[in-house]
Amino acid sequence: MKLHQDIPSGFNRFTGYGEGYVMVNGERFECSLIVLPESPVMNWEVSDFDAVESAHFQAVLEAAPEILVLGTGRNQRFPHPGLLRGLFEAQIGVEIMDSSAAARTYNILVGEGRRVAAALIIDRPAP
Repeated sequence: MKLHQDIPSGFNRFTGYGEGYVMVNGERFECSLIVLPESPVMNWEVSDFDAVESAHFQAVLEAAPEILVLGTGRNQRFPHPGLLRGLFEAQIGVEIMDSSAAARTYNILVGEGRRVAAALIIDRPAP
């Protein structure tokens, strides 16, 4: 049984994920990234969760989605609220989850026609 709508063609969608990577429209990415439905995928200069700074959300602020799905890597971790202040002030909702759940949630929201952005931290595979 299908639980969500199909994503309209031409929109970015996550098509796979695994240890140390995600796929967007069939293309593999092994670095942190920001994905918007109708924009090119952007490299997100965040090496790991502890490196996140408020300035890293500037591209999201400029895109002005109604919601940001923040993927925090392998595990769900919550950033200090001060890091997200600019998003809150811009009235952008923030949902925080592990990166694989964030990819699935983004796809559902895009399928519903929502103005959504995904910012995913891609952890390096364990040695």
